[in-house]
Amino acid sequence: MPSGLFLRNQRLGTDVPRVMGILNATPDSFHAGSRVTWDAAAELAYDMVAQGASLLDLGGQSSRPGAPLIGAQEEWRRVQPVLDAIRTALPDVPISIDTFHVEVARKAIECGADMVNDISAGTVDPELPLFVAECEVPYAIMHMQGMPESMQDQPTYGHVVNEVYRFLKERCDTFRELGIHQLMVDPGFGFGKRIQHNYQLLQHLPVFADLGHPVLAGVSRKSMVHKALDCTSEEALNGTTAVHAWALDRGAHWLRVHDVRPAVECIRLHQYLRAAASERNDD
Repeated sequence: MPSGLFLRNQRLGTDVPRVMGILNATPDSFHAGSRVTWDAAAELAYDMVAQGASLLDLGGQSSRPGAPLIGAQEEWRRVQPVLDAIRTALPDVPISIDTFHVEVARKAIECGADMVNDISAGTVDPELPLFVAECEVPYAIMHMQGMPESMQDQPTYGHVVNEVYRFLKERCDTFRELGIHQLMVDPGFGFGKRIQHNYQLLQHLPVFADLGHPVLAGVSRKSMVHKALDCTSEEALNGTTAVHAWALDRGAHWLRVHDVRPAVECIRLHQYLRAAASERNDD
C-alpha cells in the first residue's frame, strides 16, 4: 500500500481514504459553490474541516476548460488574504496550494501552506519541483493534455490509460531523483480528456497505485458527470457521489471535492463494504 503524507506533524495514511476540500480564490471557477473571498474563507474552511476534510486545497488560477491564464502576480494577490485568513483561524489544518508557479508556491509555503498541488506536474514551471525538493513538502502531480485555455478543444489519445500512466511514471521517477518522495498522483480527470477517456481512466484506476504513491481522484461536479447526465454542475452532486463510490472501489486514496460531507459519507459506507468483503474472505 502506498505510504501516506506527513503534514502539520501528523501522518495522513492511506489505510482509510481521505477528503481534500476545494477552496477557489477565483471569480470564474466552474462551480460557484467553491469560490471563496477572504472574509468568508475561515467559515467555509471551518465547515469543511468539521464535515471531515483532512486537507484544504486553495488555488487562485481557475483551471476550468477555457480559463485564461492570469499570471503569478494576480494569482498570489487572490490567494494571500484567503490563505492568511484560513491559517489564522485554523492553525493546525493542512493546506495545499494549488499552483503551477514557483513564485506562488514559495510565498504560500512561507505563509503557512503545507504542500503543493501542481496540475502541470512541473511542466509549466520547471523551477517548481526544484523548490519542492528544497523545502521538502509533499507534491501532488497531475496529468494534463494541453493547458486549461485549450485542453478540451481536441483531446486525442492512442491509449489514454497507458499514456497517462507513462507520463506520471516518468514524472515520479524524475522527482524521486530530485529527492521528492512524498508524492500524490492524479490522472487528471477532465483535463484534456473526453468523457470516454475519463471513464476509461476511472475503470483502470488501480494501475496508478502501482506508482507507489497515493492516488488522488478529482471528479467532483465535472463534465464527465454533468454532461453524461445532461445536467448542470450545480445539479451534479448525486452523480458525483456515484463516481466517488466507483473511484473508492478502484483504490482511490484521496477525493478532491466541492462537497465534503457527502464524500465523507461515501467513504464511511465504502469502509463497511470493505469490511464485509474481508469477513467473507476470512470464512
